[in-house]
Amino acid sequence: MKRTPLYNKHVDLNARMVEFFGYNMPIQYTSIVEEHNAVRNSCGIFDVSHMGEFILSGEDAESFLNKMTINDIYTMNPGDAQYSAMCYKNGGIIDDILVYKFDNQYMLVVNASNLEKDFNWLNQHKPDDVIINDVSQETGLIALQGPDSRNILQKVVNVDISKLKFYTFVEDNIDGRNVIIARTGYTGELGYEIYADHDSIQKFWDAIMETGGLIPCGLGCRDTLRMEMKFCLYGNDIDETTNPIEAGLGWITKTGKPDFIGREAVLTAKEHKTRRLIAFEMTERAVPRQGYKLIFQENEIGFVTSGTQSPSLQKGIGLGYVQEGNHKPGTEIGVDIRGKMKKAIIIKPPFYKQGTAHL
Repeated sequence: MKRTPLYNKHVDLNARMVEFFGYNMPIQYTSIVEEHNAVRNSCGIFDVSHMGEFILSGEDAESFLNKMTINDIYTMNPGDAQYSAMCYKNGGIIDDILVYKFDNQYMLVVNASNLEKDFNWLNQHKPDDVIINDVSQETGLIALQGPDSRNILQKVVNVDISKLKFYTFVEDNIDGRNVIIARTGYTGELGYEIYADHDSIQKFWDAIMETGGLIPCGLGCRDTLRMEMKFCLYGNDIDETTNPIEAGLGWITKTGKPDFIGREAVLTAKEHKTRRLIAFEMTERAVPRQGYKLIFQENEIGFVTSGTQSPSLQKGIGLGYVQEGNHKPGTEIGVDIRGKMKKAIIIKPPFYKQGTAHL
């Protein structure tokens, strides 16, 4: 199993470690609920160094990326971050990604589970003058998330981050090393993601922990936090069998672009919707899990893709695909939980509406 540069920090903190896409990662330190609530109310720190990073450069890098991704690269300025995805010609989602634009290059951040697939896909399609470097193994990544994250991070960086807008980033020089500070995250709260080499990321972790006022958080609460915001998880809610329209990612799918891989299939999906990814909460005491059937008036209409007990709402919540027409908020549905029918209702996401991400 691979180890992130922060592995020894997790062991020293007595984290419960699990295998996660080939990496030995902390799932929790104290409890999922305690760590979840810390991010919602104060601040938590995550090791997300398992994510992959590619650097793209070359004269045609911009036009190449615009063809390979569903969002519009041409709207970006240096210092911008963009949420996007790559699709196959049939509209199936290869991966959901982050794109960072620098003065003369781009950085793509990809899911650990898709790193090799993404790298090969990009290389299969790139023109000769585009260079793609996989820098995943030498890059560490920390996510600092929560309403107090700005005040905590400002204590350990040189640049003024008070003016850093949502989905933008800035570079800093700390102890002679380059560090990227992005105002992004996967929790719905004000937060930052910090990219640096292994040595720097270890020092950064220690410096942030020494400020106090935050706790380390694992993959367990990362999942409950993202679910409360209806943020998709690749492999659960989106994959090669789903398209961006049915997954609710139409807002990042710029069909007005002249061309991108999957455009025709996406346009067809917009015209002929067959199913939708919905958010639902349990109205009976029960916890939905991936694969459970969703029922409407005794008919099976879909299935759960992600489910959990929400620490913020203290009730079961889930995401799932249902047939078009059965997707509207307010629709009462049933969840088949091991042969027992439990009541739920489709809601307008997110589940948690007090997030501080845009503050």
